[in-house]
Amino acid sequence: MASTGTRLDPVLAFRFEVTLDNLAVAGFSECSGLQLETEFQDYPEGGVNDFLRKFPSRSKQTNITLKRGIVDRVMWDWYDQLRAGNVQYRNGSISVRESSGADIVLQWHFRDALPCKWIGPDLNAGQSAVAVETLELCHQGLVRQQ
Repeated sequence: MASTGTRLDPVLAFRFEVTLDNLAVAGFSECSGLQLETEFQDYPEGGVNDFLRKFPSRSKQTNITLKRGIVDRVMWDWYDQLRAGNVQYRNGSISVRESSGADIVLQWHFRDALPCKWIGPDLNAGQSAVAVETLELCHQGLVRQQ
């Protein structure tokens, strides 16, 4: 018999935080690129003509894209140091909190991240929008902790 009063709602995607090792950064308004994909190889087995066997091969991850209103130079400086030849890998995590903000309900860790793309704000004197910078991170793996 099903129990009554027990309800599991989907996790809301608006209360999240991003942390990077040794980098004091402000909150991000958007985070995308939490994606893994496994490639498969087709194997045409002799004598079997109604299907192809598929075997998993390599998994790959997409870049993580972070957007935030510009409050300081921290993200720019990390990217600029990379351009100057000072490579600083950083580990980080993306945590999603419950609607009250008390507990973490989802968390992913990424390792050995580098800034591979920085995009400055779109400026328009006819609007009163926030100046937003975008940082794209290349990384060496994504692991779900919770």
